[in-house]
Amino acid sequence: MLTQSEVAIEFHKLIEEQRISSVYQPIVSLQDGQVMGYEALTRGPVDGPFHSPLAMFQYAEQQGELYRLERLAREKAIQGSILEHGQQLLFINISSHVLEDPGFIPGKTLEILQQYGLRPSNVVFEITERSSIEDFTLAKKILAHYRTQGYRIAIDDAGAGYSSLQAIAELQPDFIKIDRSLIENIHLNKVKAYILETFVTFAQKMNISLIAEGIEQVEELAKLTQMGVHYAQGFLLGRPSTSVATVQDTHKMTIWQHRNVQGGTMTWHIGELKTPVGVFQTKAQISEIAEFFKKNQEAVGVVIVHDDEPRGLMMRDRLFQHLAGQYAYSLYWNRTIDSVMDASPLIVDELTPVEQVSQLATSRAIHHLYDLVIITSQGKMAGSASIRTILESITNVKMESARVANPLTGLPGNLQINRELNKRITARVPFHVIYADLDYFKWYNDRFGFQKGDQLIQYMADLMQQAIAFYGTPSDFVGHVGGDDFIAISSSLSPKLLCQEIINRFETGVRMFYEGEDWEYVVDRGGHQVKSEGVTVSLSLVICSCESPISLDYISQTAAQLKKKAKAHQGSIYCFQTIG
Repeated sequence: MLTQSEVAIEFHKLIEEQRISSVYQPIVSLQDGQVMGYEALTRGPVDGPFHSPLAMFQYAEQQGELYRLERLAREKAIQGSILEHGQQLLFINISSHVLEDPGFIPGKTLEILQQYGLRPSNVVFEITERSSIEDFTLAKKILAHYRTQGYRIAIDDAGAGYSSLQAIAELQPDFIKIDRSLIENIHLNKVKAYILETFVTFAQKMNISLIAEGIEQVEELAKLTQMGVHYAQGFLLGRPSTSVATVQDTHKMTIWQHRNVQGGTMTWHIGELKTPVGVFQTKAQISEIAEFFKKNQEAVGVVIVHDDEPRGLMMRDRLFQHLAGQYAYSLYWNRTIDSVMDASPLIVDELTPVEQVSQLATSRAIHHLYDLVIITSQGKMAGSASIRTILESITNVKMESARVANPLTGLPGNLQINRELNKRITARVPFHVIYADLDYFKWYNDRFGFQKGDQLIQYMADLMQQAIAFYGTPSDFVGHVGGDDFIAISSSLSPKLLCQEIINRFETGVRMFYEGEDWEYVVDRGGHQVKSEGVTVSLSLVICSCESPISLDYISQTAAQLKKKAKAHQGSIYCFQTIG
C-alpha cells in the first residue's frame, strides 16, 4: 500500500513523463453499420495506482491538477488518433470543471491538431459529468469560441441525471450521448423505450444526433435501430483498442434489417444532384481565388481541399466582404485562403438521402443558410450542390410521388415500379422481386364490405414494408401494383426468409379482420366454394442473378407463372425461380 507522499510522487511522474496513453472505442452508424468515429479513452500505467482512469482523474481533481491532466490526455488522444479518413470524428472528453479553470487556454488544441495533421472539424468535445457545470454563461462563451473554429460539442450521460438535461438545454450540443443506464435491456423495458422515444423526437426537432452508449446485446442494437437512434457505441460493436475497428457483418446485417426503411418513397441520394465546383488547395493565395471569381461570374463558391479531401469552403460574397475594407487588399491579397475560409462547411457523402441533407442544410446558422453543400465519395471531393437545387429536387419528387402513388396506400404505382426495375436491370447487380397477391380477396370484400376490404389492403401494404425493414436493405423498394397486388424489389441476402416473414406476418394478423367468425369454405372469383379458412397470400419470388441479360417482360412473365403455381396450393405459400 503506497503512502500519500508516494502516490503524489507517482502522479507527478505520470504527468512529467507523459505516462498515459489512449485507446479508441468505435461509434457506429445505425443507418449503414459503418464506423463514424471513435471516442478516445485515457489509460494510466498498468503497473501503477493510476491505471484506472476514474482513480486518475479523481485524484487530479482533488489536487487541483485536472487541467494539466486533461490537456495531456487531449494531446495523447490526438497523437494516437486512428481516424481512417477526413469524415470520421474523434470524440475527446473534457470535464465541465475544466471549462471554469483559470488555466484553460483556448487555442492550444488547434496547435496540437495541426501538428498531427488533423483539423477542428474532425473533433467533438464531449462534456463529461465528472462535475456539473456551475457557470453556464462562461461555458457557453468558451464553447462558442470552439464552435467558430469548427469543433463540435457532445453532452455525455444524458438520461442519468438532471444536470445533463440542463446542459442540453443551455449548450444545445451537436450530439447527445444516451447513458448506459437507459440503454440496458431497453428491448424488455417499455418505460425506458418511452423515455428514449422522447429523446429521438426532441433530437429530430433540434437537428441533434443521438449516440446510444454501452450496447452489449444484439437485441438492444435491433431495438435502438428500429427507434431511429443515429449512432451506437458499446462492447458488442467494438472494445476500446489502439487498432482500427471492423464491425462484424452479423451486426451490420442487424442494423440493415431493423433500420427505418422508407419502403414506399422514391429515395434520392445527394450524389445524384452533384455538380462540378471550383477547387483550390489550402495554401492557394486569396488573390488567386478572387481572380477566379472575377472570371467566373456564375460561381457562387469554391471548395478548399488538401490531398483531394475537402477542408473548407469560400463563398464569393464572403470573400469580397473580406476585401471590401480600406486596407483589405494589402492585408489579405497575398495571404493563403485557409486563413479566411469556412473551416466547418456542410460535407456529406454522396449516398446520403437528399431529404436528410436538406434538414442538415436548413438548420445551419442564418449566415450559412445558402452556402454550398460539399459532396464526397469515400471521403474524397466529388462535387457540390446548392440549397436551391436540393429544395427543388425534393419538391419535384414529392409532386411526382403524389401524382403517381396509389391513393389508398400511398405506395409507388406502376410508373415508379417500372423505373425501379429498369434501374436494377441496367445496374446488372443481383436483386430479387417478390410479387404478392391476396387469394379470395373478392369474397372478403363482398362479405365484409369495401371499407373493411380497404383496411385489409392497407394492412398488406404495412406488413410488406415492415418485412422489408426486418430482412431487407436500405435501398429496397415496396410498390402497389393495384387492387390486392403488391411488389417488393430487394437486395436482401435472404430472399426466402423475407418471403416467409411476409407470410408469417400476414397469417398472424389477418384473423383480426374476420370479426370473430370462422368458416371452412370461401367463394372464388368463379362463384365456386373452395375449402379455406379465409384470405391467404400467394408470393412469386423471382431471383435475378444478372449473370446474363434480363428484361422487364421476362421478370413479369416468370412472376405470372410462379403466381399460377402458388395459387394451385392451399394456404399462404411462395414459389421461386432464378433467372438471368
